[in-house]
Amino acid sequence: MTATRTAPMTGIPGRPTPIERIGRRTIANLAPADLYERAIRAEEGILAADGPLVVRTGTHTGRSPKDKFVVREPWSEAKVGWGDINRPIEEHHYDGFRRRLLAYLSDRDVYAQDLWIGAHPAHRRSLRVYTETAWASLFARNLFIRPPRADLAEFTPNFTIIDAPSFRAVPEVDGTRSETAILVHLGRREILIAGTMYAGEIKKAAFTVMNYLMPDEDVLPMHSAVNVGAAGDSVVFFGLSGTGKTTLSADPLRTLVGDDEHGWGPDGLFNFEGGCYAKTIRLSPMYEPDIFQTTRRFGTVLENVEIDPFTRALDLDSERFTENTRGAYPLHFIGNASETGLAGHPTNVVLLTADAFGVLPPISRLSREQAMYHFLSGYTAKLAGTEVGVREPTATFSTCFGAPFMPRPPVEYAHLLGQRLDRHATGAWFVNTGWTGGPYGVGERMNIDHTRSMVRAALSGALDDVPTRHDDRFNLDVPTACPDVPAEFLDPRGTWTDPEAYDRQADALARMFVANFEQYASDVTAEVRESGPRPRG
Repeated sequence: MTATRTAPMTGIPGRPTPIERIGRRTIANLAPADLYERAIRAEEGILAADGPLVVRTGTHTGRSPKDKFVVREPWSEAKVGWGDINRPIEEHHYDGFRRRLLAYLSDRDVYAQDLWIGAHPAHRRSLRVYTETAWASLFARNLFIRPPRADLAEFTPNFTIIDAPSFRAVPEVDGTRSETAILVHLGRREILIAGTMYAGEIKKAAFTVMNYLMPDEDVLPMHSAVNVGAAGDSVVFFGLSGTGKTTLSADPLRTLVGDDEHGWGPDGLFNFEGGCYAKTIRLSPMYEPDIFQTTRRFGTVLENVEIDPFTRALDLDSERFTENTRGAYPLHFIGNASETGLAGHPTNVVLLTADAFGVLPPISRLSREQAMYHFLSGYTAKLAGTEVGVREPTATFSTCFGAPFMPRPPVEYAHLLGQRLDRHATGAWFVNTGWTGGPYGVGERMNIDHTRSMVRAALSGALDDVPTRHDDRFNLDVPTACPDVPAEFLDPRGTWTDPEAYDRQADALARMFVANFEQYASDVTAEVRESGPRPRG
């Protein structure tokens, strides 16, 4: 970083601390009320009727994975899995971009938050987040772990994020793809974000750095949710966006450790974050009451949610700006959240998929090898209409259920998972929260009550002695009965009015699995290779 100066810690009276001065003035560690005031004065957002701050993120209403680059530099080069996900950018391009970015910010006020990432003290990193806007500073404060005020006087960041949405990259100068750029320098532990107001880039960039660092500390970093039962039985929910990870982990009968980013280390599980970043589209006060009530609280940041200009009432059902509406709130806004962010080794892991083709069983028991296969596959499906040009469900394979955030080769993470499943005799389940009775547009979404009942039965041991049938095509063992779930619901073929149409669609998906897994076949054992689907046609 450039030379350090001392700037006043504006939000903590009487507690000055050394902090790099980025911008005309560095305004550090403000509390939520102060950030609200500044955001509203600057017309960055508006106050909704019940208290949240509502903001718009402009043209970027989601992440820009094709604009994310990892700097090719000596410290990390040999360990990064380079390719379409981890695109390289040369260090001289990064240095030039950084100089221009800091010069651009030199006559602007910049906000800073000093935070932690990682609830486990042995694996924790200190993080400083600089932002152009007050609302993004509040977002960072909500999402990461907030240190005690006494610790801020001597705070020294292990890594830094500089978020400047109004700055634009110049592709022919900076080596980027467009004017948007998310540049990750692993050696310097620094991330630069420009050209996008979508705050999820801040969260996922920090996750990317942790995912690179943790394997060297014998920690498996996971794109997952975690909760714990009354008996101390913890469970990991792996899943991509839209699979129900946040919804299923927010179970009123269990303590929520976190909804998205965790590590599984030598002595158990720990949350990377101090908050949640939940989808809010069509949130239900009946089925998702804890998450729903966060949209009615002061301190929550809501991205791209429609609001009545007169009453300031929210319309969570509206897709006017995007289907990817989001709420960012501190973890303690969930009533049954863990105070420590720590849990023991999991009794079970659950791999979630939202199969929009409507052919996968709603729940299956997995062996260790099957769990590794499906962890590497990371299957879910995009829906028609969610992206321009997508007219029918489209298979998505995102390895480790988080490919854009995994800098190392995927098999490295899969081996860590397999070792832990063996070491701790952890059970594994594959749960489909997608469609039944036909594909998207014909069938219907899985009943959330049935899915909750299946998950609870799996975690409680109620399915341990239930007979299973083997699905030869998908190579899965499917329970034949489950408490509070109709037996016919457990056989997806029987829910289709045209069984032959089911067979055609199921074979097509099975072939997609096989084709996708070819990239990993030479790096895994024969047992793992043979644990996947076996198409008939």
